[in-house]
Amino acid sequence: MIGATSNWAAGLFGGTYLIVWLIVVVLGIVGLWVTFRKAGRPGWGAIIPFFNTYLMIKVAGRPGWWLILYFIPFVNIVILLIVALDIAKNFGHGSGFGVLLWLFPWIMYLVLAFGTSEYKPVRI
Repeated sequence: MIGATSNWAAGLFGGTYLIVWLIVVVLGIVGLWVTFRKAGRPGWGAIIPFFNTYLMIKVAGRPGWWLILYFIPFVNIVILLIVALDIAKNFGHGSGFGVLLWLFPWIMYLVLAFGTSEYKPVRI
């Protein structure tokens, strides 16, 4: 009896987790897609692994070879923060927004995408 109850609970919470995860992923893709389009990049690039990271680097105004730095442990965390700060700056926001973009990208890319932010690159 205990095994049947725990299997039921595991199925319920596992299914709920899957649905929440799918919603977060879809919202993240939509936010990134529209943000790329605002920045003059192909929106479909948001669904292509590695290419979406390359596009984020380009939207930040950094050189494309920075993609290699994402494969170096611990360095990738710093590079991701720098790219997030640069993307925020290129959309007219400050470093606080950049840190939030780094910590909560699935929400903040939606804010960039559907907010009044305009892409004005500071670095090219």
